[in-house]
Parts: sequence; structure tokens; C-alpha cells
Amino acid sequence: MEYVYVDNSNLFIEGRRVSAVAKGMARNIVEAMQYNILDHTYTIDFGKLHLFVAGSDPAKIARAALFGSRPPPNDSIWTFAKRAGFEVILTDRNVRNKEKKVDTGITTAMVKDGYKLVDPKKDVITLVAGDGDFVPAIDALKADGYTVELVFWDHASAELKRAASKFISLNKHLGILAH
Repeated sequence: MEYVYVDNSNLFIEGRRVSAVAKGMARNIVEAMQYNILDHTYTIDFGKLHLFVAGSDPAKIARAALFGSRPPPNDSIWTFAKRAGFEVILTDRNVRNKEKKVDTGITTAMVKDGYKLVDPKKDVITLVAGDGDFVPAIDALKADGYTVELVFWDHASAELKRAASKFISLNKHLGILAH
């Protein structure tokens, strides 16, 4: 079975940076990050993302959870994610409109599911995120025999990529995942 946990904002924003580099708007990812250069036309197709990270056989998908911040009431992005097969888990932004609790929510769900539902001998936990905050959770799961794959853009935290059982780059799939 496959257990998938996606940090939507991290995936989306960093995908816009990768697309900006691919389109020549920035020379490299470092420049795109340093000067906050984003391709604002790039969006991710949730159906294609779901197929890519969870596969096409619903019988093999135990959970595909997409984490993010509560959008304005007229934003339909989460409806599309649900239609694509994701369980959508939203948190409120703080008073400064900053996203909070997403990484800890993903970590909690991933570890809780790992120890309650996942069979470490045959199931795979897949994380779609790029920052190093997830390293302790991956280290703990791997130490107990779990397979934890990381799917993200090439510029994911080097420490996170090393911690994962396997790293799968999204960079070469930039166009395939686009909406």
C-alpha cells in the first residue's frame, strides 16, 4: 500500500521557481530563490500529481493527503484536489497571514499512520515536501524499518534527500505535472 503526504504550498511555490528557471526567467534555482523569481503561470494539475505519486490503482492507495492553508471562501483549488483523489487537510493562517501548522500536521499524520496503519515490510510512505524539518520523522521511521520515499524538486534539502530511502526528482516531470 502507498501512504502519500503532500505539502501543497511548498510543492506549488518551489514548482513555480523551477518553472521560472526552465523558462529563462532566472539563471538557476539559487537566483530564483534569492530574488523570489516565480513563474506565476505555472500550476500543478492535482490529478496528474495524484497519478504520479500514488499511482493509478486505487486498491494500492491507502491514503493520499494534501496539506495546506485554508483559502478564501471563493477559492476552488481544494475542490479540484479532492476530485483528484486527495484527502484535503487545511489549517488556518496566523494573524500575519502566514502558513502555520502544515509541516507539523504532515509529520504527525505520517508518523501516526506509520505506527498504526503501515506495514513496514510491504508498504511505502511517500513525502512530497522539500524542507529539512521532516528529517527527524524520516530518521525515526527508517530506524524502525519503514521505507520513506521523497518526491520533490531537485533543490530539496540535501539532508532530507539523504534521510529518505529514495529520492524521486520532479524536475524532469515539470511539464507533465502542469495544469
